[in-house]
Amino acid sequence: MAPDLRQDFNMMEQRKRVSMILQSPAFCDELETMIQDQLQKGKTPTSLLALQQIADFMNTSMPSMYPAAPQGGMASLNMSLGMVTPVNDLRGSDSISYDKGEKQHRCKLAAFYRLADLFGWSELIFNHLTVRVNSDEERFLIIPFGLLYSEVTASSLVKVNLQGEIVDRGSTNLGVNLAGFNLHSAIYAARPDVKCVVHIHTAAGAAVSAMKCGLLPISPEALSLGEVTYHDYHGILVEEEENVIIKRDLGPTSKVLILRNHGLVSVGATVEEAFYYMHNLVTACEIQVRTLASAGGPDNLVLLDPTKYKARSRVPEPAIFVLPLRRFPSGLPILQDAGPAAQRMPHCMCRSEMHCWF
Repeated sequence: MAPDLRQDFNMMEQRKRVSMILQSPAFCDELETMIQDQLQKGKTPTSLLALQQIADFMNTSMPSMYPAAPQGGMASLNMSLGMVTPVNDLRGSDSISYDKGEKQHRCKLAAFYRLADLFGWSELIFNHLTVRVNSDEERFLIIPFGLLYSEVTASSLVKVNLQGEIVDRGSTNLGVNLAGFNLHSAIYAARPDVKCVVHIHTAAGAAVSAMKCGLLPISPEALSLGEVTYHDYHGILVEEEENVIIKRDLGPTSKVLILRNHGLVSVGATVEEAFYYMHNLVTACEIQVRTLASAGGPDNLVLLDPTKYKARSRVPEPAIFVLPLRRFPSGLPILQDAGPAAQRMPHCMCRSEMHCWF
């Protein structure tokens, strides 16, 4: 073999070894741990911040050697291309202005947006998931109007009050969608018990919302929702007068609101609870649409009796069924299956001196 050709092969082998080391999970974890230790000590020189950016890039650009991401949403495409932005981007001086509670809310909500995108619940830059930051100050976090669900991070979320004033614009210069604000602010104002509101449009959800029969009790998922309320369509939710109607239609206890000819809404005392109700609502709608398509109409369906379901004495559920409510239902398995780039999302939170909620 010619000397110059042998030298080229040697260079290629060396680069391959270096690339394997840089892209190994062990090396990335060790580098991230070292950086976080220095940041916690308050030392944030420019060189360290540059190293942090390199670490973020390596953690989100590893080769695809893992199972494919769940289908649906832009996040699955981004993950396959190694283009995932960490959920928790609150680092160094950027996180000083937020207390521990708000940091956790920001990370949870940003992760919720990513999971919603993976489930196929997103609709470009539209629809909203929000979380109430502080009950006393009546402020909540919402996505900036213009970001995709797959682009949301903890720092990009906008903090607004119930009067529509932006309290904290976050890391972008984008504003807030008026229709999204009106719906969520109306619910927060009417229901002090609600800490998280989810509004999405899925094909099956929109289909059920247009049915005169509404959501039928034909599945355990439908029965698990409890009282389901309805709000008639009056156009895009931009009129303040409609806020009064929304408050009335939701009622004082319902966790689920179906917007006629429009979409789905779920609320919860926590982010996890709102996710739970929306997940079951979406599933129930999909079951109903498929069942009606094959059964030929509601007359051919076996309807369950919600009163009998409620009257049954319930045995305490095994821990395996209770645990998902505390660990964000299905979140960890899905992010693990999506590969190392997606796994980085919950781990970022763990490394910011907070209790791991996944």
